[in-house]
Amino acid sequence: MVRIAKPSDPKRIAELKHKVRDRTYMSAAIARLAQKLTEELVHTRNDTPR
Repeated sequence: MVRIAKPSDPKRIAELKHKVRDRTYMSAAIARLAQKLTEELVHTRNDTPR
């Protein structure tokens, strides 16, 4: 299956570049990712029979 890329949106790209440079935003984003991964690991571990 061939995927066709969407046209780039310069405004969105500029917004994302700004966010990536913002230490507070990045810190919060990393914390959200870590929390989500932890929740998924704990959920998976609790579903596995021992």
